[in-house]
Amino acid sequence: MGMPSLMGVILAAGKGTRMRPFSEHWPKPILPLGGKPLIAHQLEMMKAVGVEDVVIVIGHLGHQVVRELGDGERFGLNIRYVEQGETLGIAHAVYKLEKHVDRPFFLFLGDIYFETENLASMPERMMGPGGADGVLAVMREPDAEKIRRNFVVLTDANGRVHRGVEKPRFARTDLKGCGIYLFDQSFFDAVRRTPRTAMRDEYEITDAIQIYIDDGYRVEAAEVIKADLNLSYPMDLLALNLRWLDVHGARNLIGRSVQIAEGASLERCLVLDGAVIEKPIKMREVLVFPGVRVKHEGDLTRAIITKETEIFDNEAAQP
Repeated sequence: MGMPSLMGVILAAGKGTRMRPFSEHWPKPILPLGGKPLIAHQLEMMKAVGVEDVVIVIGHLGHQVVRELGDGERFGLNIRYVEQGETLGIAHAVYKLEKHVDRPFFLFLGDIYFETENLASMPERMMGPGGADGVLAVMREPDAEKIRRNFVVLTDANGRVHRGVEKPRFARTDLKGCGIYLFDQSFFDAVRRTPRTAMRDEYEITDAIQIYIDDGYRVEAAEVIKADLNLSYPMDLLALNLRWLDVHGARNLIGRSVQIAEGASLERCLVLDGAVIEKPIKMREVLVFPGVRVKHEGDLTRAIITKETEIFDNEAAQP
């Protein structure tokens, strides 16, 4: 058997209340990372493993996602959109997709930056007799606090998953789930039977996965994630962009049609398309959104500057 034909699904409906004030103007998945929307990086990852058709679940400010990505032609993809409506958890968003998915599908959480290796090994695990029905992307996580904020995956010696635990206080493993999943269509049978949780009053994806496993389906874990960074709080956006600079070995990122005053000094900055630095100031670890005119007289350190707002790292001295 050859590689299975795959669809892609990206969940981009969340309100991002912890990201205010950014979430008042933009959905998290279209915030800039390395000069393009975060979700664009995920679309490129899907394209690289053979996905051609993608469904994006939208909600809060969803029209901006549609306007940014369109029909997917510029990514070499066919993109369709589904409204989640009331946001009741990841499994609820997946439930909305059943009639739009007609083959095995990659599922990405749209507010996470991933660094992966050998992502194609996930669909390879579905090939042949006895292949997996579902594959969870995982990584070894040394930070216990990050494990407590996510979920852990318990496996046997062959990598077969027998349990996932959401936000464990006392984790029995350092194998962390990372927000990339691959499922056969049969997964929808489990999603439809997933109960609402008492703790968060939502439909959790880990509960749906456990039902799927208990139904006898084979779910495996694939250690294909090198790093995953969640976009949860405003300064996370700066951290993600600085990480992008480091990964690409870049000192700065200067977009198209940017104007920088003579004498200005930039260190680890991202100044995006059409932005203007008016004064000969020093800037270190600053993200400037497209079209912004930076008029500061004093130097800037660890800041995000948009047309609507300015956010500074509380630990960095500012003018």
